Amino acid sequence: MIQYIIDQLNGGDLNFKDSDITVLDLGTGNGHFLFQLNSDLEEEYEGSQKFHFTGIDYSPDSVAFCQKIAETRDLQGFEFKQVDLLKPDQSFLSNKFNLLVDKGTLDAIALNQEPLVEFDGRTGMEVYAEQIVQMMNADSKLLITSCNFTESELIKVITQKTNLRVWGKIDYPSFEFGGVKGATICSVVFSLS
Repeated sequence: MIQYIIDQLNGGDLNFKDSDITVLDLGTGNGHFLFQLNSDLEEEYEGSQKFHFTGIDYSPDSVAFCQKIAETRDLQGFEFKQVDLLKPDQSFLSNKFNLLVDKGTLDAIALNQEPLVEFDGRTGMEVYAEQIVQMMNADSKLLITSCNFTESELIKVITQKTNLRVWGKIDYPSFEFGGVKGATICSVVFSLS
C-alpha cells in the first residue's frame, strides 16, 4: 500500500490541489502504517508538498499508545484521535482528508452483523461507506485493502449507497483454482463521482 501511494504521488495519477496533504488512517491500531508511510515518504517522495497524518481508532488505549510513540520519537505532523465510525453525529466526521486508508477496519466491522439501532437496524458494514464519505472532498481518495472481500464484493459494499466510484486498484500476484482466478488480498481506490 505504501509503495503504491508513493508511486502514485511520484508521477502517477494521485494529485492533490492542496499544498499540505492530509492522510487519515482508519483504524490506526499501533500507528505503524502512518509512521512507516512518513518514513518512506521522506526517503522516496519527490514532491514539495507537506504531509499531515491522522490516525483514528475506537480504542482509547490504541490512541494513547500511538500518541506516546509519536511523542517519544519527537514526530511532528501526527495526530491520533479516538473515533468510533459506527456512531452517528460525530463532529470528527466533518474533517476533510485528501487520502483515507483502511487496511482492515472494514474487514473487522463486517465480522459483526448485529443491527445498529442508531442506524435504523443496518449493520456496520452497511453504514461504513456513508460515514467515510463525510470526511472526503472532491479530490479525496479512499484506499481500502481487504482479505475478507473479493474485489467485486468490496466494490459493491462501498459503492452501493454512496457516490463513490472505483478510481484505481493495486495489482497483486494471483492464483487459479477450479478455473477461477483470484488473489488472497485486494486493494481498491475510490473517489467521489
